[in-house]
Amino acid sequence: MDNAFRLKSVGKNNSFYRGNNLGRQFRKSEYCFSIVIMKPNILKQKSFAFSVRMVNLYKFLKSRHREYIISQQVMRCGTSIGALIRESEQAESVRDFIHKLSIGLKEANECDYWLDLLSATFYITEKMYRSLKRDCEELLKILTASIKTSKLRIK
Repeated sequence: MDNAFRLKSVGKNNSFYRGNNLGRQFRKSEYCFSIVIMKPNILKQKSFAFSVRMVNLYKFLKSRHREYIISQQVMRCGTSIGALIRESEQAESVRDFIHKLSIGLKEANECDYWLDLLSATFYITEKMYRSLKRDCEELLKILTASIKTSKLRIK
C-alpha cells in the first residue's frame, strides 16, 4: 500500500522527462510507458488510523459505559474524515477537491468537540483524551494546510 506503483502512458514515441528521479522509462512496442513510484499519502494513512481509533472508542463507550448517543456521533464524524479524504482523490476539479476536504475539516472540528465533551463528562480518561485530541488536531492542521495550498493553485 505504501510503495504503490502506477503505470503511466506518456504517449506514442514520446520520451519521459529524463530528469525525474521518481520513475524509469521503458518501451513496449511503439508506446512509451513510465513506472512512477507514488509517494505515500500521509493524510490518507493518518485519517484511516484515526477512523480505526474512533470505531474502537465507540466499542469501548458502548460496552464499558453503555453510552450510545455521543459514541455514535463521535464515530460518525471521526470515520467520515477518512471517507471524505478518499472521496477527494476522485475529485472532478480542484474546486471539488477543496470542497471535499473542507467538509472533512468540518467533520474533524465536530469530532474535536465530541472528544472535549467526552473528556469533560469523564467518559474517557485524560490519557485517552490527550492521545485522541493530538491525532484530531494533527488532522485539522494537515487538512487546513492542504486546503490553503489547493486554493493557491486556483489563483
